[in-house]
This record gives sequence, C-alpha cells and structure tokens, in this order.
Amino acid sequence: MATYDFYFTRLMYESGDWDVDIRTPSNVLNSLVEYTTLRLDPAERMVALSDPKMLQAPFCYFAGHKLVQFTPAERRNLERYVRGGGFIFVDDCNHDIDGLFAKSFEAEMTRIFGASALKKIPNTHPLYSCFFKFDGPPTTSGELNGWGDDLVHEYLKAIEFGGRVRLLYSNKDYGCEWDYDFRNKRFLAVDNTRFAVNIIQYALGA
Repeated sequence: MATYDFYFTRLMYESGDWDVDIRTPSNVLNSLVEYTTLRLDPAERMVALSDPKMLQAPFCYFAGHKLVQFTPAERRNLERYVRGGGFIFVDDCNHDIDGLFAKSFEAEMTRIFGASALKKIPNTHPLYSCFFKFDGPPTTSGELNGWGDDLVHEYLKAIEFGGRVRLLYSNKDYGCEWDYDFRNKRFLAVDNTRFAVNIIQYALGA
C-alpha cells in the first residue's frame, strides 16, 4: 500500500452544505506538487466528521455557507481530533462575521472548547512564514469586491493546544478564491494558492 506524507480530507457533516468549492482540493494539491517534495495522494478524500477514520487524517478541510449544528458523534470526533494533535482548516464561504455559518460554527466551538478558545492570531504567527512569507492573511478578491460583510478581515482565528494551532478559522472564503482549474494559474500575476501551502506545511509540523 502506498505511503503518503499528505492527503486532502474534506469533512462531511450532516447540517449545512459541505460540498462546496469542488476544484479547490485539486488546485491545492497541484501547488503542493509544484512547491514541495511531499509524497501526495492525488485524490481528495471525503470522510464524515462522525466517522472515526477522520481521526487519522493529517489535515481536514471544513467549509460551507449554512447552519452548522453538530450531532453528538460529530462533536465528539472534532474535539478528540483537535485535542489529539490533528489540524482542521475551517473556511466560512460567506466571507462575513454575522452570517449563519459564522455564528453557528463559533457557537459550536464555544460549546465544545469554551468561550475563550477561539482567538485571533497575530499576523506575526509562524503560519505566515513557515514556507512563503506573508504579512498576515492574504486578502481575497471577494473582500476587495465588497461581497459578504464588505470588510477586509485582517486576521484569522484559531484554537491552539500545546502551543500549536489545531483549528484554523477563516471568514475570508479562501475556498472560493482557490476554486478554479489549476491550469489557469498561469494567468495570475502571483499564485494565490501559496497560502494554502503554508497552511498545510504548518499542519504537518513546519
């Protein structure tokens, strides 16, 4: 059986809409091929948050637009995974702070980890310099075009354990930003998926 350093796991959950930004995984995987020497599984894996198999994933992607309301099994696995050293990247596809996804997801995090667990991370955090160098979270075209709450979110939030980010939370809708055929990257002045490489390298321990 093949041994991989990394495989992209999308988390399915019973509430809301998890099947968004369908080209993002292949685009991100292409960037990892271009910029790193990781041994990659080229296929996206879709695993239910309630399935114990998700506990083995090196990285999980969780996204959507709608209400997030976990089942007991989903809540239990998410807590076990995050506390146990896993890494989840959560992306609000609405790019806002007052929408249904944002409010309901943050309420779930409060329920599981406590009201003070989800915190802003500084723009000097190692996440922004572990591979490519950034001055903070890159701005998305959705923000610049005034979608969502018409704000540029200048920070990301995270839940940390043991001095490491274990859940990274974005209101910037990176999934939509990266949802294009990777062959169209050649038309960009700067590859906007480079930040995804940082996130994954950090998740793997960089």
